[in-house]
Amino acid sequence: MGNSADHATWPLRPEDEGTHPAGAEPLWSESVYLDFTTEDGALAGYVRLGLYPNWNRAWYWACLVGVGRPTVLLVDHHVPLPGPDLAVRGENFQATHDVTLPMRSLRVSLEAGAAAVLSDPALAYRDLDGAATTSLAFDLEWRSAGEAYPYGFVPRYEVPCEVEGTIRVGGEEIAFSGHGERDHSWGERDWWGPSWLWSSGRLDDGTFFHGMRANVGFEMPWPCFTAPPGGALEHREGFTAASEFGEDGFPSGARLEVPGMPMTVVPLAFAPVAMTSPDGEVARFPRALCRFEASDGRLGYGWTEWHQPPGWRGHGWR
Repeated sequence: MGNSADHATWPLRPEDEGTHPAGAEPLWSESVYLDFTTEDGALAGYVRLGLYPNWNRAWYWACLVGVGRPTVLLVDHHVPLPGPDLAVRGENFQATHDVTLPMRSLRVSLEAGAAAVLSDPALAYRDLDGAATTSLAFDLEWRSAGEAYPYGFVPRYEVPCEVEGTIRVGGEEIAFSGHGERDHSWGERDWWGPSWLWSSGRLDDGTFFHGMRANVGFEMPWPCFTAPPGGALEHREGFTAASEFGEDGFPSGARLEVPGMPMTVVPLAFAPVAMTSPDGEVARFPRALCRFEASDGRLGYGWTEWHQPPGWRGHGWR
């Protein structure tokens, strides 16, 4: 994995592209994220498959957003657990997630008959049963555009990617070409505990970047990387972020500091999700397609998430 693996506390192996034995913790989960955006930020989306073996179910999210488009959102939190092949089938969809070459490529095939169409993304926090619907289909491949980046303190890795394939929404078929990131993690994750910010994008000179920080009451060298075009992935530490929020809780902007590369974040389109704990607590997750404006004039697009568990405004957001 190159120099990036030197910072990991566990050896990243091709086998880690598969599923892992579940821990005993009730909130143990395994998660695969795959996001994408066109180079001009006009169209974007993401897929997330979360496995919760101790709850005997999976979560599945998929969305499509874009300039002048409503949010198209599929959310199912009661999907039967898939086998090791990660082929899932819910009430209104079926999907496969095939690692065609470990650490190099992954293909998603999704067929959804009834994804919600939301003129206002805040409607995602309500019951979607009465929402207008449309069909949604992805046939997309994420091909690695750099090394995998393993976190140093949890079993998790990120891969900057080029993304190509076909999207169908309603009667519209779109030949997609763009970029994105895929993310794989496993272990205990408490959606109703700490808040966090996660961000990933690509600038117009071809540089990928990623950063993450959580609000846990103390500082640490939060993980981040940059991957210049044609160059090796550069591990960096000390990612920081400062965010502004409206009264509705949706972020209006943020300032990110990937060391040596400060930038401003402008949310363009939201695809949020609400999650209810076994105890009835609700967390909100306003994930957004964003424009990134680097201080040196470079521009880019990607995704940022601001996780908002109960009481998140008191978590010391900066």
